[in-house]
Parts: sequence; C-alpha cells; structure tokens
Amino acid sequence: MTLTRRGKPNENFLVVAALGRDHPGLVKALSQSVLDAGCNISDSRMTVLGNEFALIMMLSGTWNAIAKIEDLLPKLQEKLGLTITSRRTETRAGAGNIIPYAVEVVAMDHPGIVHDITNFFSERNINVEDLYTTVYQAPHTGAPMFSLHMTVAVPGDHSIAALRGEFMDFCDALNLDAMLAPVK
Repeated sequence: MTLTRRGKPNENFLVVAALGRDHPGLVKALSQSVLDAGCNISDSRMTVLGNEFALIMMLSGTWNAIAKIEDLLPKLQEKLGLTITSRRTETRAGAGNIIPYAVEVVAMDHPGIVHDITNFFSERNINVEDLYTTVYQAPHTGAPMFSLHMTVAVPGDHSIAALRGEFMDFCDALNLDAMLAPVK
C-alpha cells in the first residue's frame, strides 16, 4: 500500500463520491466519462451495500481535464440516478516515518466493534488509512459474524511490540479474534 502519491507537474486532483441504486453498467459509464474527459482514475473504492452502489475515487489530470469532468458530473448524476459530490484536492504530503500495518478482526457481531477498534488507534495517534467490514453467517451455526480489515499508519517512533501487546490485550478483553501485522 502506498501512503503517498507524488503528482506530475501541472497535475490536478479531484475526489468524486457517488451513491445510488445499483444497476449494471454504472462503473462502465463512470469510467468512460473519466476517460472521455481526459482524466485518470488514480485511486478508487467501489462496492454494493444492500441495493446501493457506492464509489469514491481520486481522479488526476490537467486543469482542463479536471474542469471538464466537473462540468460533466451534474449530467452524469441525472443520467445514472446517482448522488455525486466532488472536491478538488492535492497530493498527499509525504508520510514521513510511517509504517503501514494491517489489522484484521473477527468476532460475533455486536454494535460498537468499529468504534472500539478505531478508538483504540485514535487514542494512540495512529491514523486509519483504509477500513472495510462485513457481517456474514457462521457456516455451521448461522450465528452473525463480524469481519474487519483495516490499514493503519503507525508512526515510526511507536514501539511495535508494545502496540501489538496492547492491541491483543484489548481484543482479548472484548472477545475479538485479531491480528496486527506489517503490510507486505
């Protein structure tokens, strides 16, 4: 996982978020519009939650290309039945002395797991870079199970051994099966 991205000279960036009823062809239509405007999809996440399609992507391109896609977004919103928002952005400042770590948690599903885990890292000034969760049924019992996958940016001055120990103790106290390992 790359925590930073260096832009080319005269490269501009736009973050676009879209949400709406899922149907075939949404990703094709959105990616075609990006291509037609002369932009590139630098980073993206797309998923279907329930019956809803959700997307967030960072586009890169010349000032003119970014302006062109900004002008197209209201038409795309209407044509595709999506709610679309966008915001200009810049390349991310250097991550400095940051080490990416993967966090995985599996547990019986119950409210508050995401809050508890993100609070653990927030209290230690560790930023969440990426997070996704799902609830599924256990194969034999049908019990609702919760799964979390997250990438965190651990400052280099943190003791990894101490952090791992604290995190495992924290998860044991909450009856969460967890793993904390460097991103490869």
